[in-house]
Amino acid sequence: MNNSQLVSLFYIVALFALLYFLMIRPQQQRQKKHQQMLKNLQVNDRVITIGGIYGTIVKIKEDSVILRLADNVRVEFLKSAISQVIQPGDTEPNE
Repeated sequence: MNNSQLVSLFYIVALFALLYFLMIRPQQQRQKKHQQMLKNLQVNDRVITIGGIYGTIVKIKEDSVILRLADNVRVEFLKSAISQVIQPGDTEPNE
């Protein structure tokens, strides 16, 4: 291999390393954090779904949760549809 081929190979390896650290790794960390949040869901937690619906967890099943949206209004959502949990002191949702 001559010098120009080594430089080209180095640039390709550096590009993939940059791609990994700027795109792939942060996405994996967000996904891991979301899975942990779903695992820690509890009854009476206030949540927001991916569709922007606010509700309170009434019952937790294996793959779904039942949310109370209003008085006498209960809807079942997949756990994966929960975007975030609203902490009691929060006035606005976290990003």
